[in-house]
Amino acid sequence: MKKNIALTPPGWQGSSFTSAGITHATYRKGAGPGVVVVHEIPGITPSVLAFAERVVDAGFTVVMPLLVGEVGREPSGKYMAKSMSKICISREFTTLAMRQKSPVINWLRALAKQLHNELGGVGVGAIGMCFSGGFALGMMVDDIMVAPVLSQPSMPFSMGAARGADLGLSLDDEIIIKQRAEAGCQVLGLRFTGDKLVGTRFASLQKLLGDAFIAVEFESSAKSDHSVLTEQVQESGVQRVLEFLQQKLKPNHS
Repeated sequence: MKKNIALTPPGWQGSSFTSAGITHATYRKGAGPGVVVVHEIPGITPSVLAFAERVVDAGFTVVMPLLVGEVGREPSGKYMAKSMSKICISREFTTLAMRQKSPVINWLRALAKQLHNELGGVGVGAIGMCFSGGFALGMMVDDIMVAPVLSQPSMPFSMGAARGADLGLSLDDEIIIKQRAEAGCQVLGLRFTGDKLVGTRFASLQKLLGDAFIAVEFESSAKSDHSVLTEQVQESGVQRVLEFLQQKLKPNHS
């Protein structure tokens, strides 16, 4: 499945990456250890781009894939609905089925491996948000994923208690991820406490990962209830993500 490369943000290098017949546009900037930043619905909005720039400024090589939507377009109700509909019908995303991982995670794993092979170091990081929030967890089956960050993980979509607790993992992947957590790989999660899209996944993450799961939570308000790192940005949350990346990807950095 081939997709067109969208407009490249100023200062970023536009390209594409193909794995198992799937191609997505990618955008790269920075130097240092690699971090894959996966956007939320509806696409790479200005606020997603601004967050990615902060990761770059902190001393990392950021690669952003465009999985749906456009680059640089402000979110709106119509735009979000359009992107949501594409996600729901695409075979790359498992939006409702439980105990299954989205096929796009394998594509992201391949992208992360290519980045690590090029840059070397202790490993790579990944940051997912909203519909992509759990993707970094699925990428943790590979030893090179040493800094997984889950911001408001929202898939499978929380239609009922069971789906709201599901982590979007196959049983085999769940076993591997649990073993990696027991071996010391930590996972950072961020959410607003009243975010219904997240469901009860933080409790599921705590059960699966134990002390390896680090929860960063913010009180919900009328204006802030979902996008921790972008549209309703929480500065202390952004700082915690950057600190986590530094700790995991630059262990000898003073």
